[in-house]
Amino acid sequence: MAYLENIRTFLRVYELGNMSAAARDLRISSAVASSRISQLEEHLNVRLFQRTTRALSPTEHGNLFYRGATKIIEAVEEAEAEISTVTRSPRGTLFVAAPIGMGQRLIAPAIPAFKQANPLIDIRLRLSDRKVDLTGEGLDAAFFLGLPEDSNLKIRKIADCSRTLCAAPDYLARKGKPDTIDELASGGHDCLNMRYPGAPEFQWPLQTDAGVKRVAVTGPFESDHGDVLTGWALEGHGIILKPVFEVAEYLADGRLVRVLETAPPVPVQMACLYPHRRHQDPKVRLFLDFMVAHIHKSLAGAT
Repeated sequence: MAYLENIRTFLRVYELGNMSAAARDLRISSAVASSRISQLEEHLNVRLFQRTTRALSPTEHGNLFYRGATKIIEAVEEAEAEISTVTRSPRGTLFVAAPIGMGQRLIAPAIPAFKQANPLIDIRLRLSDRKVDLTGEGLDAAFFLGLPEDSNLKIRKIADCSRTLCAAPDYLARKGKPDTIDELASGGHDCLNMRYPGAPEFQWPLQTDAGVKRVAVTGPFESDHGDVLTGWALEGHGIILKPVFEVAEYLADGRLVRVLETAPPVPVQMACLYPHRRHQDPKVRLFLDFMVAHIHKSLAGAT
């Protein structure tokens, strides 16, 4: 088992490109991670990484070993999955990613119940509003809102999520309530946008009698964190476009008010991506089945 753990550590260091990041990911110390890599290099009698004070990069031997090591770990995991299927006791660790709003409100609250029902499965949940790389980050599944760009992954659609435009009463009292799409497009209102490095110019897809119209909007603030945008909206700084489940409590208590209801945003697809090799893993299927049922129930209450 020590040799397999050394290989798993090597894979995470290779994929993350950083010893400390890999150690945090594996919940071990940097010293342990470094020791495992050294043991592996000693066993193979080759250098797997070039180390400098500022960077760590794989050697030619490291690149070669990565391809073979990936197959080794995949074979072990497939064998474990088959045993789990036979014994009906799925076990192991799942690495899962989700957008911040969805993760906080829909995924994280259900994980303790899943763990209680499946005590042999551990969950490592990562929340980020940025695009994640399932293969590069070693993820078993990634929840997302929108359309996937990677066609080499399996996708399980969960639901079409209603979205809304909303703002705080203070903002509307100060700036007025928009009556038409043109008021948004003309820059007459402060629109709070999700933006991160490499993101395209932002447009809000709104449903009109003439079909979907993509409206280019601008505003004083942008962020790559969805809850930051919601916080700004609550403080009266502008209008946000949000899935209803993320702002349902604020709409219910009046802290946010729907605007431009005659041209609501196009619903967004909620789905989960996972590598093809995980398709037959019983713990992945069990986790997704559990989460999909929980999400459907939660969305039913957010209207």
